[in-house]
Amino acid sequence: MRLLAFLEGDVPTMGVVTDAGVVTLASLHDFYADVPGWLRRGAASSGEPARRIAGLTLIPPVPGTAKVVCAALNYASHAAETGGRLPEHPNLFARWAATLVPDGTPVPVPRTEPGLDWEVELAVVVGAPLIDVTPDEVAAGVLGYTVFNDLSAREHQRTSRQWALGKNSDRSGPVGSVIVTADSLDAGDLHLETRVNGEVMQSGSSADMIFSPAQLISYASRTITLRPGDLIATGTPPGVGFVREPPILLVPGDVVEVEVEGIGTVRTPIVDSSYRG
Repeated sequence: MRLLAFLEGDVPTMGVVTDAGVVTLASLHDFYADVPGWLRRGAASSGEPARRIAGLTLIPPVPGTAKVVCAALNYASHAAETGGRLPEHPNLFARWAATLVPDGTPVPVPRTEPGLDWEVELAVVVGAPLIDVTPDEVAAGVLGYTVFNDLSAREHQRTSRQWALGKNSDRSGPVGSVIVTADSLDAGDLHLETRVNGEVMQSGSSADMIFSPAQLISYASRTITLRPGDLIATGTPPGVGFVREPPILLVPGDVVEVEVEGIGTVRTPIVDSSYRG
């Protein structure tokens, strides 16, 4: 099943994608309050009145209260290109949900940064409360998967052991509005790709992860309760910009696209810090 988040008037809404278009299910708030119930409704929605996707205002598919947990150096080949050692435990950091933006949203380069770096990622959306679960128990609490671009302000990231500023610049979390439910996608060997102005910069497979999505979620759940709508970004394959010789970063006028096989593409124009759109 493919779910899609959009605005119904001014109400954040979740719908299900059918051959005819999108069938409205519920407000985002109500959807995450009863994920199993709305999934059953979505599975029976064939033939119900649908609207065209074109023209809809798409939004991030998680609530504004979502926890956004990201994994650093979780692809063996990416850890190697940065000179980092393979982590013994998941290396997790937090993003603010306010940085999440949908496909097509211009993202500004902070005035004090030479540019932004790209990181295509497979993201997992939680569908049920998860508290101190084992990796084997995680599957029952996964709603599905989407695409994420962990745009990074490297100057601020590298000047501190704390990554909050470097990983939370304004609008720096482009995310797919589509969620592909877990029963419709095998996340074990998906192709991930980043293109900058049409040129491929990253091309890798989720099979290169050091810790699987289930292991990442299990580890996080030992300390924090994960709730429906929380988002776990699972790391990026090799090919980021700051390790290149010379480094390549996104600057105003560039367009970056990130794609995950079976889910879709998120396209992001890069603008300068004066942009107030």
